[in-house]
Amino acid sequence: MTLEELVAQLQKVYGAQLRSVVLYGSAAAGEHIPKRSDYNVLVIVDELTIEHMRTGSAVARGWGEDGNPPPLTLTLGEWQGSSDIFPMEYADILERHRVLFGTPPFSGIAVDPRNLRLQLEHEAMGKLLKLRQGVLATGGDAKSQTELLAASLSTIMVIFRAVQRLNNVAPPTDYEQLSRDVAARAGFNVEPFVRVVRHVRGTEKIGSSDVSVVLAGYVDGMHRLVSYLDRYEAAP
Repeated sequence: MTLEELVAQLQKVYGAQLRSVVLYGSAAAGEHIPKRSDYNVLVIVDELTIEHMRTGSAVARGWGEDGNPPPLTLTLGEWQGSSDIFPMEYADILERHRVLFGTPPFSGIAVDPRNLRLQLEHEAMGKLLKLRQGVLATGGDAKSQTELLAASLSTIMVIFRAVQRLNNVAPPTDYEQLSRDVAARAGFNVEPFVRVVRHVRGTEKIGSSDVSVVLAGYVDGMHRLVSYLDRYEAAP
């Protein structure tokens, strides 16, 4: 299902209640990686009933056949009132989006840095814990370790972008440059992250003999980032 087909199907499901359809994330920013990245779509409606969800489930299944997540669907009231509890997601959508249908839903939407800092530390610590659990689960298997690294990259890039925004810096769309900028700010070795970016892009694969070293540096980098966020104080 193409983006155009998705929009047409959503119009059939919601009719006049469909306010906006917005593509966001890597695909909207030019950092989409075939077979690795998915297409993230925000849908804003006036009302979301159980009947809408029943009808829309077939659309979501068709959209998901290529590995895309179901559209993020909110009522207009929910969208306008949730930037305080999802500041990282809102900041990402505000900066990296393309309106596919309807009126841009961004008027009056803003992210409070205090909310962003709190969620950012929470998400970074959560990702560190999941990485550690993943290392334990791989049992030292090189293939499983490589898959763990590749699967984690997208979420970590979201975290890295939020770090830059917390410091009032527009994050670059290029993942390598973004990693270098955040590593310099937080004081960790960027090379493991660059290796994972290149691996996911397919330009420089991580060999089985290297993966344990890359993984160790990757986990250490996230540990140092969490420590940086724990100590973080906004500039006066």
